[in-house]
Amino acid sequence: MLEISLHILDIVENSTRAGAKTVSIDIIEDTERDVLSLEIRDDGSGMSEDVLKKVIDPFFTTKTVRSVGLGLPMLAQAAERADGRFIIESKGGEGTRVAADFKLSHIDRQPLGDISATLVTLIAGNKDIDIIYRHEHSGQTYIFDTREIKRELEDIPINHVTVLNFIRSHITEGLKEIGAEA
Repeated sequence: MLEISLHILDIVENSTRAGAKTVSIDIIEDTERDVLSLEIRDDGSGMSEDVLKKVIDPFFTTKTVRSVGLGLPMLAQAAERADGRFIIESKGGEGTRVAADFKLSHIDRQPLGDISATLVTLIAGNKDIDIIYRHEHSGQTYIFDTREIKRELEDIPINHVTVLNFIRSHITEGLKEIGAEA
């Protein structure tokens, strides 16, 4: 994975497979501290302590379709390569928290990538999951919450193509307004 947005896609897909109903994604671009922080929290089934200890081993996976689990190890490596850190916390039955910090100006820090496309992809494929996205850049904040959109839509599904096009534009414009990395 060459972009942080693709790591987000992978982790949130893991959350949905773990039965999450709500996923929160926070990105903070702190130019004063020279840190880009990513945190993803879910209310899924969580992991046992035994699984949690193995989860950043690329040769461990709980999936039955393949024998390697590269998503989390690749994010951990990307954070470390950019003078950052990686944290994962989880409790069975309570959900999971994945966090990564990167030195914002580090030459090896991966770009954020297309956050709006990532979020639209997640919404299109997981219409029953609530996604809360918060992005802070230099003290300005943009928040996108599918629960608000769903309330306004009433009977129209959130993954309807017209709604998804609106969501993509809304996120793109919101991030542009706060000067976030595109």
